[in-house]
Amino acid sequence: MLKIYHSFFWILVILISSCSQQTYNNNNSFLKSGQEPFGPYQPSPDWPKDISTIPGYEKWTWGAIQGVFAESADRIFVIQRGLLPKINRPETRFVEDQGTRLLFPVGRNYSWRDNTMPWRDATQASPDHNNDHGWNIWQSAGYIKGVDALWENCVVVINREGDIVETWNQWDSMWVKPHAVHINPYDPDKHVWIVDDFAHAIYKFTNDGKEIIQTLGVPNEPGQDEKHFARPTFMAFSEDAIFVADGYVNSRVIKFDLEGNYLLQWGQEGTLPDDTRPGYFNALHGIDIDPESGRVYVSDRMNNRIQVFDQNGNFIFQWRVGDPPSDVQYLIVSNGALWVMDAGTTKLLKYDLEGNFLNSWGTWGTFSGGMWGVHGMTVDEEGNFYISEVNTGRVQKFTPRTGVNPDYLILKP
Repeated sequence: MLKIYHSFFWILVILISSCSQQTYNNNNSFLKSGQEPFGPYQPSPDWPKDISTIPGYEKWTWGAIQGVFAESADRIFVIQRGLLPKINRPETRFVEDQGTRLLFPVGRNYSWRDNTMPWRDATQASPDHNNDHGWNIWQSAGYIKGVDALWENCVVVINREGDIVETWNQWDSMWVKPHAVHINPYDPDKHVWIVDDFAHAIYKFTNDGKEIIQTLGVPNEPGQDEKHFARPTFMAFSEDAIFVADGYVNSRVIKFDLEGNYLLQWGQEGTLPDDTRPGYFNALHGIDIDPESGRVYVSDRMNNRIQVFDQNGNFIFQWRVGDPPSDVQYLIVSNGALWVMDAGTTKLLKYDLEGNFLNSWGTWGTFSGGMWGVHGMTVDEEGNFYISEVNTGRVQKFTPRTGVNPDYLILKP
């Protein structure tokens, strides 16, 4: 009898330990495990190649990368706010003229990370938007146009090897501040949608980028009626409708039919801090749709919460993601879960579709696999995961670990 109790005790211990560990393997064996900062993925440190590999741009590198979208594993769209000079990391030195022994550019020298702590903030160094007002603000901070930034290569396409295979430079002068890029998953022609938040417009391109075939909003003319936006952020698609998060100023979701005709809208500006009223938003940002239930999930960024609606704008429920510094940027509905990028805590959070927290992973830093200022994310049909970072000024690719349990991956809807 004692042996039976002893065996039962250890079985119980193993079961409890297994539940408390966050392991990602696709088998049933118990593994001793510590932290897994990249979750079920491994970063791809040599992907993509730098902008400087394009002939004529040898002296330039990525700017603040606003968005990323994987049409496929071999065609990944990246949008950015121009280019920054390709310069070497400043030498770490002591700042003794102020009576200290502080190190510059950072207070610690992580030689084991090869000095990969941040030293340049790409979103601060890049021009905020491409018009006289935007450049004047940027230049008033001491930057020089054409020297400290170049408004070119705002839209590029990268293949699986990391090569830059397309540059949509013919549209560079049109962009004011490209914010997001999408392809409707139900569209057989794979038109490319690009949201320009400071132009208050959304452009629909042919897949090759040669032609604009539709424009939502009136370019460079903000407004609050059925035909205008005021700094829209992201888009989502159902089989028969288009949803736009018109979120930085107007605090509303607008629903269009597939031809771009206005159908309805919901939402209004909330009261900071921490408005809890349904349908009130402050910096309405990410948006996505569960293809099974049709529910619309929206990140109410400045109120640190997720709000859920049906496709007619009827409120269903909500939940709070966390207290500041929580910053709910972007979200994806995939394989029965909601994945939320919290840029404030540098964590990718996984919830079930009722708002119950399941797990998280992510770590801050500019080394490969670290994150700083994640603004967009996407997945391809092979399970590769991509993020765009405005602060680091890069796009990263994460590949699934060998033998990983697919339940932990974000799969392409």
